[in-house]
Amino acid sequence: MNASLVDLRRQTRKITEAIEQRQEVTLSKRGKRIATIVPYQQPTSEKLGVVAEHPAVGMWADHGKTKDVAATVRKLRRGRFDDL
Repeated sequence: MNASLVDLRRQTRKITEAIEQRQEVTLSKRGKRIATIVPYQQPTSEKLGVVAEHPAVGMWADHGKTKDVAATVRKLRRGRFDDL
């Protein structure tokens, strides 16, 4: 669907319905194309992947100093001048 910026202002509902029907809308200003509105597509689970497979998960598992994770996080979140 093609629409001008004036159409977008005056016929917003019609353009929104076209987008909901999975149509692309090309916007123009003074006869020149300036933008294309593309319907949003939900990412599939294949694209998202599994969080547990991410390389950052468990990267500190073999680190000996962080046995108590909660205490380590509290220490990191403390203010700079708490010890004074």
